[in-house]
Amino acid sequence: MAVLLQRPQAAVACLLLYCLTYALSSPDPRQREALIKLEASMQLGGALHVHDFAMTSVEWLVKNATYRPHCYMCLTDRQSVRFIFSSQWPKALPQCSPWTLLENLRAKLANVTELDNSNLTIFTDQDPETVYPTQEEIWTTFEQAFLALFGLVTYAPVFRDYYYQGLTEFYTDNVMYLELRALLPEIYELDGSTHDTAWTLKTYQDVTRQFITEHPDFFGTRVIFTVHRAVNTSALTRTVEEAMKLQRDFPDIMAGFDLVGREDSGKPLWYFKDVLSLPAERGVTLPFFFHAGETDLEGTEVDQNMLDALLLNTSRIGHGFALLRHPVAKGLSRKKGVALEDLRNHPAAALMLENHPLVISSDDPAMFGSSGLSYDFYEAFVGFGGIKSTLGSLKELAINSIR
Repeated sequence: MAVLLQRPQAAVACLLLYCLTYALSSPDPRQREALIKLEASMQLGGALHVHDFAMTSVEWLVKNATYRPHCYMCLTDRQSVRFIFSSQWPKALPQCSPWTLLENLRAKLANVTELDNSNLTIFTDQDPETVYPTQEEIWTTFEQAFLALFGLVTYAPVFRDYYYQGLTEFYTDNVMYLELRALLPEIYELDGSTHDTAWTLKTYQDVTRQFITEHPDFFGTRVIFTVHRAVNTSALTRTVEEAMKLQRDFPDIMAGFDLVGREDSGKPLWYFKDVLSLPAERGVTLPFFFHAGETDLEGTEVDQNMLDALLLNTSRIGHGFALLRHPVAKGLSRKKGVALEDLRNHPAAALMLENHPLVISSDDPAMFGSSGLSYDFYEAFVGFGGIKSTLGSLKELAINSIR
């Protein structure tokens, strides 16, 4: 476990954090800020649940992507935006206003601050329960934000820079290793030509190698290939077959496979059991890292995803805050050492008391107006154990991510 203290400042930070432990039963803003800074000085292990197009700060993306030449924008009827880079005037999109060349639009504005500060996240300064009164509204806004960023991040020059910047932000936050859930979409060039999935994965590999060369104490990145759980069986079959090929061709960067998207409105894992059994039937090792238990719809088909994920030999469970309602699944996951990822809405305090493996990840930091992993470790520190939390709690969470 000496890897957790490779950087000298980590040991100092740990000592100071331990001293602060007993003074933070109701921390004031200055104490919270001090604690977050100290946690940012610790090595935080691995961030194992991070999504591709929400890993890098939106502020960076606005300043470093939308100011590039040939960037166009249109406004949808849902008051969201779409972007595209093109050497010619782009074709019109349904339910979107006419395309505007951003450099022309900015030239007409006396102050571009308001335009640059347009919200591309789900973060709000207002009461979130008023802005997002239902699950449907928050998920709609969340998915629209991803669609807004898609045309920016999938432009080849931005794609490379975006990923490198994301690695930089996590590395600066003392994250040692990253697992990225990635759709591996077609990446496009200025002339409209596109690159396939293998090219996208290889680019992740090449940029990762470049980053490690320049930051030798960073352990690396692996990619969990994902597809939206709203796809039909035929589409999933094609994707799983592609995932098996990528696993064979890129064993160093390819970690496994997952389904993403809102669990409550998606098809349950059991619906896809035949497709998800293909790797095992063909003798191919394709690890699964399923999102499961991200629901409060007790007793539904979706609520069974926890157990089905374990029956399909998932390596970890994404979120899993429904686990306490499933004692068989809880016992099985603990016996098999299947860690849960993330902490939002999570009964993690009770699970930690039972020594159930957990890891802390930031999931979509850019969408929440944050970066890296320190804020999540802070919430875990003050939320899971209360005034009895000690350095041991944080140490165990970091060690879990390495394990």
